[in-house]
Amino acid sequence: MVATRPVDFRKGAEGLAALVREEMKADPFSGTVYVFRARRVDRVKLIFWDGTGLCLFAKRLEDGKFQWPGARDSVMRLTAAQLSALLEGLDWRRVHEFRESHVPVAPS
Repeated sequence: MVATRPVDFRKGAEGLAALVREEMKADPFSGTVYVFRARRVDRVKLIFWDGTGLCLFAKRLEDGKFQWPGARDSVMRLTAAQLSALLEGLDWRRVHEFRESHVPVAPS
């Protein structure tokens, strides 16, 4: 889940977990990955519960910027492939969901 509004990047894992509970109305200990952006578009922080503790991941792109959705008071969900693209600095909107193909039962 991605918080689309920038947050104060001085916050650590506990402060971001409080934002998940209070503003996103979600459980930071559910195993879901929560993504936060800074005002500067080259920084991202993620928190997630791995079963033994709350993990904090931070990344700053050395060259380029993350492709963020418009900053508004909302939360959006990304697929694993979209999150991977976002963290690489790629345009995650270009990643499509898996489409299941139907296998024909008889030749056409």
